[in-house]
Amino acid sequence: MAANILVVEDEPAIQELVALNLEQAGFGVSKAGSGEQAIDLVRAELPDLVVLDWMLPGMSGLEVARKLRADRRTADLPIIVLTARAGEQDKLSGLEGGADDYMVKPFSPKELVARIKAVLRRRAPQATDDAVDIAGLRLDPVSRRVTGNGQAVPLGPTEFRLLHFLMTHRERVYSRTHLLDQVWGDHVFVEERTVDVHIRRLRKALEPTLHDRLIETVRGAGYRFCDAQ
Repeated sequence: MAANILVVEDEPAIQELVALNLEQAGFGVSKAGSGEQAIDLVRAELPDLVVLDWMLPGMSGLEVARKLRADRRTADLPIIVLTARAGEQDKLSGLEGGADDYMVKPFSPKELVARIKAVLRRRAPQATDDAVDIAGLRLDPVSRRVTGNGQAVPLGPTEFRLLHFLMTHRERVYSRTHLLDQVWGDHVFVEERTVDVHIRRLRKALEPTLHDRLIETVRGAGYRFCDAQ
């Protein structure tokens, strides 16, 4: 489940260099050459992270970051700013404007890939390929296998994505609406009760290893994945 990265850069050579290195690292990549185009692309299909040039024609990268942070839908979207401005105050302005990380041009594409992976682990762990292991329940995004105490747990694709999200955000309560946005996608229009159906299927699949108990219903709020049985 490769993360999708939006690269916002108006210099074609840098845009292509960044995109090529990200694709070689296994990421899905979309590209924008202006802040306005970036906002449109984010609205059309929410990426997992944005690599954002500070100096853009028209709307600056800082303005783009502030717009994304002001919108509830994109308030938590990870952002890495690229800039030629190396001053301490510039860095502080970028971070205070909503950036999660800051890289000064010229930069190493390999370091950018490493920074992206680090930010994703911190802000969007469900978008990484790291295996998750909790209380004997193991999910491996690369092989798409789930085991409970060493026993295979067969899951459909939706239940797999749902379990992956819950396991990477344990001990937090998520509403049905939030789960629909994160697991199904915020441009997929399905009933909220669809979440309940898939939670039931997921619990049933986890029953043989007793890991169904890790998924709690929080009355009036949603669902939570617990650290221990």
